[in-house]
Amino acid sequence: MASPLPARICIGCGATALGLTIWNQLSAPELDPSLERASVLASLLAVGLLLVGSLWIQIVPQNPERVVLEGDQGLEVDAELTESLRQELGWGTQMLLTATPAAVVCVVWGGRCLIRRGLIGPDRFEPGAICGRARQQQRAISLVDLRLYPGRDEFAGLLNGLPAVLVQPLGNEGVLVLGGWAPRCFDRSDLAWTEGWARRLTAELATWCQPNALGSLNPTESETGW
Repeated sequence: MASPLPARICIGCGATALGLTIWNQLSAPELDPSLERASVLASLLAVGLLLVGSLWIQIVPQNPERVVLEGDQGLEVDAELTESLRQELGWGTQMLLTATPAAVVCVVWGGRCLIRRGLIGPDRFEPGAICGRARQQQRAISLVDLRLYPGRDEFAGLLNGLPAVLVQPLGNEGVLVLGGWAPRCFDRSDLAWTEGWARRLTAELATWCQPNALGSLNPTESETGW
């Protein structure tokens, strides 16, 4: 990625000033104390510009490159959901796919996949140990580079080759899982937005996802295995 324009300008000005200072010092007919003091000050200012430009390049974050993912854009929704819950899930997943770098979004409640949207692979997603830990600890787990985690096979059913995953618990009964386009693609604003919708969705699920409304949607932990 090219360096930012302000950083290049800063480095160019510093290099030019340093070169002119050296040339002025070498071409002077005689060296007197005032010229030497001026040359030292000019050199310090030029080096300072070079340092600022170099630091500018280092602290400016680079956008991670997208990974080519294999899958078809699609939408899978549980047929037994009520209309209001379908609308809530449809609205929330669409916002996550457009407002965050998520390639696929999946909501699992009580061991049952309620919705999967975005890039969809042929396999079925089964939550494993990582999703279970997020649910038990009641905090989000962000896997910034899935290649570095030994439990990455858990998300192969979500979409093969995902570079990053965000797991947000939905109370004690479910999880909201986002698969990202690139490593380290989910930032703090994405986590905050996901957590906010997860709280709202958990309340909706607690109200609507009852055994009378959706059949046996709340199996015990021994039945789901996670």
